[in-house]
Amino acid sequence: MTEIFGTCAPAFFAVREAFEANFAKGEELGARFSLVRKGEVLVDLWAGFADRQRTRAFDDKTLTTIFSSTKAIAALLIARLVDSGRLDYGQTVASVWPEFAQAGKAAITVEQVMSHQAGLSGFPDPMEPSLWFDWDAICAKLAAMAPLWPPGTASGYHPVTFGYLAGEIFRRVDGRTMGTALRQDLAVPFDLDLWIGLPDSEHGRAADLQRPKGPARFGEINEATRAAFLTPWSSAGGRGQAEWRRTEIPSANGHATALALARLFGALANDGWLDGEVILSPALIAEASRERIAGPDLVLPFTMSWGAGFMRNSAVKVWGPGEQTFGHSGWGGSCVFADPETGLAGAYVMNRQSTDLIGDRRPGLLIEAAYGSL
Repeated sequence: MTEIFGTCAPAFFAVREAFEANFAKGEELGARFSLVRKGEVLVDLWAGFADRQRTRAFDDKTLTTIFSSTKAIAALLIARLVDSGRLDYGQTVASVWPEFAQAGKAAITVEQVMSHQAGLSGFPDPMEPSLWFDWDAICAKLAAMAPLWPPGTASGYHPVTFGYLAGEIFRRVDGRTMGTALRQDLAVPFDLDLWIGLPDSEHGRAADLQRPKGPARFGEINEATRAAFLTPWSSAGGRGQAEWRRTEIPSANGHATALALARLFGALANDGWLDGEVILSPALIAEASRERIAGPDLVLPFTMSWGAGFMRNSAVKVWGPGEQTFGHSGWGGSCVFADPETGLAGAYVMNRQSTDLIGDRRPGLLIEAAYGSL
């Protein structure tokens, strides 16, 4: 029997039982699940090992890579620019990034980029996977690229390019990278263990990943899917794990604890309040999470509903029953969500990856138990 650590309010004991069951079934290596409501931590449980050799305990200081759950943080950072009046979702990307107007992209708006409608899901032509480590080079390629489908006509998930698009929009307006802004504006002031670009001093806390045993299921493959996921250059490679951890990729390589993610998104489920301060106005929470496009995604084999960078639960139904719940999932199982209707927010992180693109059953069972406890 795996020893479970942390805290769990008595009313949510079913969540602890579900967490224990995931380990008992042999489905976890190391994991953590946190649930908050109106600033109160209801559940914060962790267990298992941080390394594949099972010599290092997964504890409350362990950081895990959250892959595409990072996009939810990027979406929040963009939303804060909108909230401050420095950016508008309806303005064109080219208005802040003039080079982006090339190849028929002059009319693409910020909200189209944030809702995966820009047609830039990946690069169809060969390149060195190590080029992803060169921010300016990737942004120049995106600025010069012609869309793979007519922008605004459909969503097509941008698994890696999203971070460079959102991150460059942010940098052009704010002057800082997303990783720097995250640390200065949110992580340090609110004591949140969140990172986009992990400094070497923190690498020793990062959990090893146990990769999935099989490939993800993409359904029917098209050019947009192939460019997004299925080429040898569709993600960063060739520089080693340490370089990958320290590079800022706001779509893919955030590092976090579940508690930090749950506390951050707890604010979005609580009219923006975090530790006595409003980090995003209620009006902007509603605006950032409202539906921009819905329907069959061109890249993911799902019907999706997209806000401005957030997955909406109304289509995927992976974070309880709420129609207004929003968040993001990450490759292998991680997720973070906010439910403004109940005030609940939660996050799940792990280091044993599954093949599920969305809707991993491990956090699904935990979230199901949480809502059953209300």
